[in-house]
Amino acid sequence: MSVEPTVLVIGGGATGTGIARDLALRDVDVMLVERGGLGSGTTGRSHGLLHSGARYADSDAQGASDCLAESQTLRGIAGECIRETGGLFVRLDSDDPEYFDAKRRACEKIGIQTDRLDGDTARERIPGLADSVAEAFRVPDGVIFPSRLVAANAADAAAHGGTICPQTPVAEIDVGAGGVETVHLGGAAEKSVTPDCVINAAGAWAGEIAGMAGVTVGMAPSRGVMVSLEYDRLDPVLNRCREPSDGDILVPHNGAVVAGTTSVPVSTPDDYETAEWEVEQTIEECAAMVPAVAEATERRRWWGVRPLYAPDETGTDRRGISRGFTVLDHGEDGVSNFYSVVGGKLTTYRKMAAVTSDRVCEYLGVDEPCTTGEKQLRGADDPERLDAFVDRYGGPNPTDTDVHGTSD
Repeated sequence: MSVEPTVLVIGGGATGTGIARDLALRDVDVMLVERGGLGSGTTGRSHGLLHSGARYADSDAQGASDCLAESQTLRGIAGECIRETGGLFVRLDSDDPEYFDAKRRACEKIGIQTDRLDGDTARERIPGLADSVAEAFRVPDGVIFPSRLVAANAADAAAHGGTICPQTPVAEIDVGAGGVETVHLGGAAEKSVTPDCVINAAGAWAGEIAGMAGVTVGMAPSRGVMVSLEYDRLDPVLNRCREPSDGDILVPHNGAVVAGTTSVPVSTPDDYETAEWEVEQTIEECAAMVPAVAEATERRRWWGVRPLYAPDETGTDRRGISRGFTVLDHGEDGVSNFYSVVGGKLTTYRKMAAVTSDRVCEYLGVDEPCTTGEKQLRGADDPERLDAFVDRYGGPNPTDTDVHGTSD
């Protein structure tokens, strides 16, 4: 490995490992550091939805289109890091039929294929669906196993010369007249590096990393609960077709379902309260779609913090904040070799990585194209190999711990 990497990536979630892979494939000397195990932040504490884009079709057409395109790309490159399940948007008798129709029209306009089902047909195809389901439409949702995904990206980066350093927190960043000069690393590394360029891909923690470099990034994090329940009779992802609210999604995971989620603003992604009402309300609302989950045995619960970027946000309801992403060039703040990538979705991590890598390569004078959309991830078709990568880089995270060590 090079003692002095050309690019230092801070953050070992999907976006950070995606950037490391992208740059390594362009023959850029890249080092990635993550304070814990890979994916241990927001990425591995999600509900694991592979978005078709339908959830955002009526509120963010560009974001929905990105999800649709990237979900199709992942189906080509990610192998056993994802699972095909399909998805269903369901309207209950109490839900607004006009919202249902508008959502479906928005999906069709973007190019998301839908197939309308009446309530009886939906119940025939999905055992256990509530009697109150009035209608539904199918969408091409799926499931992501994020621990495998980040580990496969990291392993691919390493195979192409990148250096991957879990358990390596950033202790301090020295900034001079020309930008970042030195980054001091703790944990497993305990050394200092002098990269030509630094990428802040720390997700919900991007504000804290930016602050170390003397710049401000307007993050507006919010917490959300996920509850894993023992229930093995759900095949597709279920989405409640109503205005975004608590408890509106059920994601099937290896003999269980993950019920989610809430949205509660937090001031810091490291120190926040959690509340029992979040669990109770999430299960109660999800049980309106599948009544049996109300009595299902709980396997575990966890909270994740969304890496929302909203520099002008002042309110308490953060559901309306865009799930799009932004690449910030801090040259405008006087730190010319420092970039932050903020916002986005797990499904769009590869595009986020590609756009960020393009900007950094332009800065470095590297004239190599992105190839991550055409090349399969390392070990993608071998679940045992993927799980070995997961163990190498810190072990499985809450979202997909049930699939670790299996060959489903």
